Amino acid sequence: MVSLVCSVPSISFAQSSGSWKNLFDGKTLNGWKRVAGTANYKVEDGAIVGTTVVNSGNTFLITEKGYGDFVLELDAMIEVDGANSGIQTRSHFDTPGFKGKVYGRQIEMDPTDRAWSGGVYDEARRQWLYPLDLNAKAKPVFKVGQYNHIKIECIGDETKTWVNNVPIAYVVDTIDRTGFIGLQVHGISNKADEGKKVYFKNIRIQTENLKPVPFPADIYVVNFKQNYLTPYEKQHGWKLLFDGKSTANWRSAKGDAFPKKGWEIKNGVLSVLPSQGKEAANGGDIVTKDQYSAFDLSFEFKLTPGANSGVKYFVTLNEKTEGSAIGLEYQVLDDELHPDAKLGRDGNRTLASLYDLIKADKQPRFTHRIGEWNTGRVVVYPDNRVEHYLNGLKVLEYTRGSQQYKDLVAMSKYNVWPNFGMAPAGHILLQDHGDKVSYRSIKIKQLN
Repeated sequence: MVSLVCSVPSISFAQSSGSWKNLFDGKTLNGWKRVAGTANYKVEDGAIVGTTVVNSGNTFLITEKGYGDFVLELDAMIEVDGANSGIQTRSHFDTPGFKGKVYGRQIEMDPTDRAWSGGVYDEARRQWLYPLDLNAKAKPVFKVGQYNHIKIECIGDETKTWVNNVPIAYVVDTIDRTGFIGLQVHGISNKADEGKKVYFKNIRIQTENLKPVPFPADIYVVNFKQNYLTPYEKQHGWKLLFDGKSTANWRSAKGDAFPKKGWEIKNGVLSVLPSQGKEAANGGDIVTKDQYSAFDLSFEFKLTPGANSGVKYFVTLNEKTEGSAIGLEYQVLDDELHPDAKLGRDGNRTLASLYDLIKADKQPRFTHRIGEWNTGRVVVYPDNRVEHYLNGLKVLEYTRGSQQYKDLVAMSKYNVWPNFGMAPAGHILLQDHGDKVSYRSIKIKQLN
């Protein structure tokens, strides 16, 4: 049997005082009810203990009361490796479209090799919102077989999480401003997984006189508010390249002005218009007026069926081309319908790949359907390390100028360009490949 001694002795868990209220009295399940599955919950030694049951779906012990803005603290423990649990926030059960299901933002408890504890998952709906690829240094914080202190701050549209006093995830979301809090026992179908336990205790909540706790400067924000920067993002160097209204930061790759045709802004969205799939034949590519060297670039994009586009970086415009300008490219593509996905080598022209050089290592659940918004991200560090992300999952990394990089370029279509991709700085480019593709919430932070 594992020890039930709290592993965070520096934190006091006295009875609630002032504006803190206990959600669990340490003795009964008063104020809670079980929904969705058949896993067992009971009170043992001052803790709520949930136990897996074979052939049950996810089971939740939820508060009978709903909450809007709050700060929640608790201690939680997963007994053995391989189990899984989470804490629901502002969640709902058995509403139209979700018959018999709990849905809403869940703060993950994930002791697998993936180690995404403290990340944010949208149960039964959008799936992962904040995987810990976005904050990799926090992956080792959660410990199996001992209690972990978890703190969740939900104020307005913002959700922030901590595990053992370490900042983990920061999500800005515009849905579900109220709902219940829930404790999960994950569903299992394998008899060998039956009887695994998860423990919760010292559960308390604050709902009045809330003061957001600052995060350190280097936490990436998953921000679903369209073309919006939080005060935190502004404070730490993020800037919008597209604010939903103006093209002030952009110009044509062929001239000083923004194209007069081929691009439109509508309802806060910047779209390249179709021209029968002809590359740069209508409005042509657009580039940022400024150039960037080391940066963190984030953008949302939406594809139409069979569409092709790309987000290029380190674009110098020195190469004289008839079609699209030359640069390192985050591929934006419908992998199923566009033929380019089958060209190149080993899939290196598919969505989120470094075009014609490195294939993106994607997972199907992190690729949103055509017609839905996806979030792309490119990080270029001062030491020339580069990372591509798709919907929060890191899908590739490489180092500009390394021997591996040079070898890849030598085998690619770019081998005709001397020192391809090695400019000290360059423009960001949105590609006109003749298909309708939309962009929004384009933001960048320069890195030192």
